[in-house]
Amino acid sequence: MFIQTIITGLSIGSVYALMAVGYSLVFSVLNFSNFAHGAIITMGAYIAWALMVHYMHVPFFPALLLSMGGAGILAFLNERIAYSTLRRRRAPSLFLMISAMGVAISLQNLLYATIGAKLYALPPVFAMDVLHIGELTISKMDIFAFLFSAFTIAILHLILIRTKVGMAIRAAAHDMEMVSVLGVNLDVLVGVLFFIAGSLGGMAGVFMGVKYMVYPSMGWITNKAYIGAVIGGLGSLPGAIVGGLLLGLLEALVSVSSVGGTSLSTYRDVFSFGILVVLLIFKPTGFFGRHVEDKL
Repeated sequence: MFIQTIITGLSIGSVYALMAVGYSLVFSVLNFSNFAHGAIITMGAYIAWALMVHYMHVPFFPALLLSMGGAGILAFLNERIAYSTLRRRRAPSLFLMISAMGVAISLQNLLYATIGAKLYALPPVFAMDVLHIGELTISKMDIFAFLFSAFTIAILHLILIRTKVGMAIRAAAHDMEMVSVLGVNLDVLVGVLFFIAGSLGGMAGVFMGVKYMVYPSMGWITNKAYIGAVIGGLGSLPGAIVGGLLLGLLEALVSVSSVGGTSLSTYRDVFSFGILVVLLIFKPTGFFGRHVEDKL
């Protein structure tokens, strides 16, 4: 039972990690929390639904890649429309966060107005097959989500370490003005950053849609991913991964625990947000984060 719970927690945590990495990438360079990220994740899930169910009946893997690309483009457009002018005017990060919340609310209500509030199911991947290893029952979809998420994050790590774009992103995380002086086009760099974050969010949205359902307010799950990013340290890629996995494991363990015969599964969200409150009190920068200040 314990090993089964650990496997389930890692599967959920890997999706949290994908979402948290998107938050941390943007925060590392622009020093603000992109609260529109949840809406982009939702749009990625709806793109997959449109491709796989409503219009073209595209197979899962091509639909996953197209959803990642579509969510990446939406994130890029989000930055160009909602953030770029504020960024060029050196507006405080609070203004960017307010703009992000406006985008999130607008996209969610756009879905309500055009598609409606119904819940939609994505086709069951792998026919919901499971593997039986002794007493363990493991969903093949959970295995795929974990492995593909790990593979994608590994590719991202190589991009950040081995490519010129990755080097520029890492340099901008330390000093954007110096990077600009050295000849890097910040508009292009930030656009690439948002495209990468949106693509990872689109992948997470598809996995969440397959595991659960697709609906306009599903972006709320990114609150959990944000907790994971804060646990690891906002702006830290390793921290986002560790925080997402750790939160998934802790939630899975809480879900199967009980006190006095009362299951704690209904208190899972209370536990998650309680961790956030305690962490912000005692270690606000998380495990791998660094202290930053607004420069006005």
